[in-house]
Amino acid sequence: MVDDGGLQALREAARLSPDNLPLRRHLADTLLARGYLAEAEAEYRAALVLAPRDPGISTGLAESFARQGAYGVALSVLEPFLAQPGYPARMGVVAARAFLGEGDVAQAGYRYHEAILRDPSAADPDLAARLSSGARPAPAAGPPAQPVAAPGSSGQPVTAPRPAGVPAAPYQQSAGTDGGAEVERSRFTFADVAGMEAVKEALRVKLLLPVQQPELFAAFGKRAGGGVLLYGPPGAGKTHLARAAAGELGASFVNVGLADILDMYVGQSERNLRGVFEIARRNRPCVLFFDEVDALAARRSDMRQAHTRQLVNQFLAELDGVDDRANEGVLVLAATNAPWYIDVAFRRPGRFDQLVFVPPPDTAARAAILRILTRDKPLAEMDFDAIARATEDLVGADLKGLVDRAVEAKLRESVAAGRPVPLTTGDLLAAAGTAAPSSVREWLATARNYVMHANESGAWDELMPWIDRKR
Repeated sequence: MVDDGGLQALREAARLSPDNLPLRRHLADTLLARGYLAEAEAEYRAALVLAPRDPGISTGLAESFARQGAYGVALSVLEPFLAQPGYPARMGVVAARAFLGEGDVAQAGYRYHEAILRDPSAADPDLAARLSSGARPAPAAGPPAQPVAAPGSSGQPVTAPRPAGVPAAPYQQSAGTDGGAEVERSRFTFADVAGMEAVKEALRVKLLLPVQQPELFAAFGKRAGGGVLLYGPPGAGKTHLARAAAGELGASFVNVGLADILDMYVGQSERNLRGVFEIARRNRPCVLFFDEVDALAARRSDMRQAHTRQLVNQFLAELDGVDDRANEGVLVLAATNAPWYIDVAFRRPGRFDQLVFVPPPDTAARAAILRILTRDKPLAEMDFDAIARATEDLVGADLKGLVDRAVEAKLRESVAAGRPVPLTTGDLLAAAGTAAPSSVREWLATARNYVMHANESGAWDELMPWIDRKR
């Protein structure tokens, strides 16, 4: 029992007004701040009954789990929010703490740095220090490394200079790789991507054909290489497309996340960025893929610190190369859910000069995705078109979750029967009845604002027909 008089008064007030959401949330926040984790968890659970989709309450509940060591449960609470753009920065920091507790240092670093880039006030020096110690050995001598501190007077994160005694580390090496970002061979091709024929054709012409038919393109003065920016709602398949492009070409694939680039030491992020380009150049032909690229290529006009602008400048310099053949055979793909936040310099010819919209799948594409997702499972006669019609606004990630839920239900039936019981159309339709779009509607609302009110350059004209159809 909590014996603090002020907390007791709050608890009594919440007991007398059980439907008072602000009061119950205040009680939960106070319990969490004072370390009464089990009691805070109970109050957050009660508050979620009143506001099931409240991100602040969900973040508090996840933090109470994480501080009790239930990292997997914390992540399960946050998962629906992390799949959507624009989740609160504090939520990203709590997720980073949970990922670190689960041993996933790379994902923890990605979530933490992405969060403090959006809101420097969310910085957690202790967590930053733990992430740093997991990525770099302690120096033999000299003062300790300075973690990311609370925001300075400018409102931007304070990046510490490298302390004396800590050498400038080369780009981090990982076992079995050529660098911190792994060099892979994709097992996917465009045959594994359902629908999106216009997107695949754009990637073929821009990226693949110059490598596959170099003589023809050389006759017109075109070389293999260049950049394409894929954009669209979360879960629509941008990363899968990038892997499929590498597999279609038979090229190396380097998937670069924020944790591979961002570093708390001045200058190290730029060195890391140069390092991944060098990896790609050594393994050409290579598809170099940057996910969530808006965190690395944000508008410089929005930045107040020189070191953050310098990272953008370094990115532009690497895209240009030291000479006109530096990036020949390096196919740079990037993906973002928020292309309007990217610095306009990246859209200059020779950089990400082609923006390719990756739309949510239409009915035919959803049917094709469902066929691919179920092709290795026992099936009865299926009507995928009927299921596709019942899954409006669901993207590929949503459809995968739908199939997983149907399979879990069918596994329980199979265990009871003592034999595999095939999936049926009804099973998937039942799962579809409980599935809700994870991101499309929210993303569409944001995209419509930019298309209608901030499209003087015509950059978002490609979205207009799709938005008109969705009205």
